[in-house]
Amino acid sequence: MTPSDPIAAPHVWTRRQVLSGLAVAAAGAAGLWGFREWQKPTLTAETFIGAAASYDRDLSDVMSRGFRELGVTSDEIKGKRILLKPNLVETSEQATHINTHPLVVRAAAEAFLRLGAQRVVVAEGPGHRRDTLAVLEESGLESVLYEDRIPFLDINYMEGIVVPNAGGRSPLRSLTFPALLRDTDWIVSVAKLKTHHWAGVTLSMKNLFGLMPGRYYGWPKNALHVAGIQECIVDIVATAKPHFAIIDGIVGMEGDGPIMGTPREAGVLIMGRNCTAVDATAARVMQINPHRVEYLTEAEDWLGPVTESRIMQRGEAILSVQKPFELVEGIPSQVGLRLS
Repeated sequence: MTPSDPIAAPHVWTRRQVLSGLAVAAAGAAGLWGFREWQKPTLTAETFIGAAASYDRDLSDVMSRGFRELGVTSDEIKGKRILLKPNLVETSEQATHINTHPLVVRAAAEAFLRLGAQRVVVAEGPGHRRDTLAVLEESGLESVLYEDRIPFLDINYMEGIVVPNAGGRSPLRSLTFPALLRDTDWIVSVAKLKTHHWAGVTLSMKNLFGLMPGRYYGWPKNALHVAGIQECIVDIVATAKPHFAIIDGIVGMEGDGPIMGTPREAGVLIMGRNCTAVDATAARVMQINPHRVEYLTEAEDWLGPVTESRIMQRGEAILSVQKPFELVEGIPSQVGLRLS
């Protein structure tokens, strides 16, 4: 392999070359991004809740159990090119409630590699900071990826591919995704369990705003905000069609998220194949009514189920891990969200 190869081992470069070199290579990757067709409305789905009291425990065991419970096997993953999309917002290794924890990203990467993935790449396009590498380094994720020889790609400055908007909820007729998706078989949203001052919550679906390059959508993805945050969440998921979702809820955020909120320990990892069902389950863990979250009501019975009876819950029971996340009365998107 050479430094121009998008999956070359990171140790052949300096740490900053890992970012810039891979991004350039990925932008020119060959192949076509194969859109998956929705065969029919997704009326049922399975989700998994795994107990994880701290980041110190072996998260790989929890991740592997979730994969088994959800039927993710080596036959399905062998030879696949996996994209892990974490939530990187602000630079703070100490504030574990802001970003997806590096050890959760590591556990996800290890789980896919054990099942025979051809490669695992981590990619993100932060909306709050323009210097992606600063966020990567100061969040602690850069060190973990470097140790494990897992490439990282900066989505914000990649060349884009323009595709029709399959959601049709916002005024945007097309969406521009990173060229990296041409070379990706599985998109995995590795999100954080947080409240949000505009969307109510930010979970696996809102996390995919980071798939949209800043060079086209601005900071903090202003073009998407103007077009309608709730509507664009649905449009992005409907068009990108992510394959899997993992939510880091070991330590989440309550109150004025996604940055200014306070830590809330929930002690869980939540995962599943359907982002809508995963987000509905995560909302219930937060004692938030998913039927009052606008983007989930838009997605219900089209992109996935929200009604609890249509979601087969594996792992821990919701009631056994449920913790009320603080909501701010002065924030319109959080008014009336409490699950009674």
